[in-house]
Amino acid sequence: MTAASTIPARLDNLPWSRWHWRVVLALGIAWVLDGLEVTIVGSFGSMLERPDTLALTATQVGWAGSLYVGGTVVGALVFGRMADRLGRKKLFLITLAVYMLATMATAFSPGFAMFAVCRFMTGVGIGGEYAAINSAIDELVPARVRGRVSLAINGSFWIGAGLGAALSLVLLDTRWLAVDLGWRLGFLLGAVLSVAVLVVRRHVPESPRWLMAHGRAHEAEAIVSAIEAEVRSDRPGWQPAASADTGPHFTRATLPGFRQVAWVLLHHYRQRSAVVLALMVSQAFFYNAIFFTYALVLTRFYAVEPASVGLYILPFAAGNVLGPLLLGPLFDRIGRRFMIALTYGLSGLGLLLTGLGFLYGVLDATTQTLAWSAVFFLASAAASSAYLTVSEVFPLEMRAMAIAIFFAVGAGIGGFAAPALFGALIETGSRANVFVGYAVGAALVVVAAGIAWRWGIDAEGRSLEDIAPPLGSAPQGPHAP
Repeated sequence: MTAASTIPARLDNLPWSRWHWRVVLALGIAWVLDGLEVTIVGSFGSMLERPDTLALTATQVGWAGSLYVGGTVVGALVFGRMADRLGRKKLFLITLAVYMLATMATAFSPGFAMFAVCRFMTGVGIGGEYAAINSAIDELVPARVRGRVSLAINGSFWIGAGLGAALSLVLLDTRWLAVDLGWRLGFLLGAVLSVAVLVVRRHVPESPRWLMAHGRAHEAEAIVSAIEAEVRSDRPGWQPAASADTGPHFTRATLPGFRQVAWVLLHHYRQRSAVVLALMVSQAFFYNAIFFTYALVLTRFYAVEPASVGLYILPFAAGNVLGPLLLGPLFDRIGRRFMIALTYGLSGLGLLLTGLGFLYGVLDATTQTLAWSAVFFLASAAASSAYLTVSEVFPLEMRAMAIAIFFAVGAGIGGFAAPALFGALIETGSRANVFVGYAVGAALVVVAAGIAWRWGIDAEGRSLEDIAPPLGSAPQGPHAP
C-alpha cells in the first residue's frame, strides 16, 4: 500500500529547539570518540615505540592506524546494512557497545598482536556509527539547517582530538604516571565516556522517516506528535503549520537487495555516485595520511619530545573544529557545489605549499603546526561535506547502506593505505619521500574539487525526499518495489 505522508514536511518545518540539541549531542558524540581514539594513538605512537611499553616500530604504528581504518570499513558495511534493515536506533546503540568493549580491551594489550586486533575491532564499532548516525541525523534535522548541522557534527571529531591531545599531556608525563600505565588509562577513559553516552542515546527516538518506509506509520506519527508537543512547550507561541496530505509517498517494501542497490548507485544515480566516490576517497587519503603519522613527523623531523606532541595537536584540532563551525552556514546559504569545490580546492593548494615548506626545511615544529592548522581549517569543512553529501543524495531505504559503501570504498582506498604508506615513508628519514605523499594527497582533493563543481548536487534547503525520492515512489530498476 502506498500513502502520502506529511511527516517529512513537519520535521523540516520544526523550529530549532532543545530537542534538536539533545539529538545532536547524543549522536554527534560518535565523532568525538573517533577523534579521541585516533589522537590517542597518534599522540602515543612514539611512546609505544619504547621498549618499556609495546616496543612497536614506526611501521607497526602506521599499520595500527591502517587496521583501525580497515575495521571502520568492515563495521560500516556490516552495520550499515543492518541500520537499513533494523532501524537507526538499534544500530547506534549496538555500535557504541562494540566500540566500548574494544577500546577497553585495547588498554590491556601485552603486545602488537592484541593491540592490532583491538584497534581493528574499535574501528568496527566506529564504522558502524558513521552509517547509522549520519542517516539518523539527516532524517531528524530540518532541511534549512541540515548542511551546517551535519558539518558541525562531523567536525566534532576534532573536539575529541583536542581532548585526546590534552589527555596525552597528562597521561604521558612520567612525573605523574608510569610509562606503561598512562597510555592504557587513555583507552580506558574512552570506554568510560562511551558508557555515559549509551545512557543518553536510549532517549533518542527512531527515525520517523525510516518507520514510514517500513509500514509503521502509527509509530512515526506518535514520535512526530511527541516532538511537536515538546517544541510547543519550549516555544509557547509556536504551532505546527497545517499541511495537506500531499507529501512524498512511502511504500512498505522489503529491504533492497544488493543487486538493486548496485543498480541505483551505478545506473540511476551514477553521476552522484562518481561525485561521492571522488569526495570520499580524496578526503580519506588526505586526512589519514597526515593525522595518523602526525606524531611521527614531529618527533622524527622536528625532534619534538613524545610527551609534548599533544601541545602541537591542540592548535591543529582547533583549526579543524572551527572550519566546519564557521564555514558550515555557507553550505546552506551559498550552496553545496560552490562551497565543496572551494574548500577541496583550497585545501589541496594549501597542503602542496605546506609540503614544499617541509621539503625545503623552511618550517620548524611550530610553524609547521600553524600551517597545517590553516590548511585543515578548510580541509575539515571539506571532509565533513563529503559525509553530508553521501547522506543526503540517495533514497531513504538504502541511505545507511550507501553511506557504508562509499565510506568503505573511500576508507579502503584512501584511509587504509595512507597511514601504512606514510609510516613507511617517514621511516626512510627522507623529507623528499614524505613530500611525495603530501603531493599525492593534494592532487586527489584538487581533482575532487573539479568533479564536485561539475557534477555536484544543489541540495541546500531541499527535503531529502525531493533530492532522492523513496524507492517505493517510482520504479528504480530490477526488482524495484
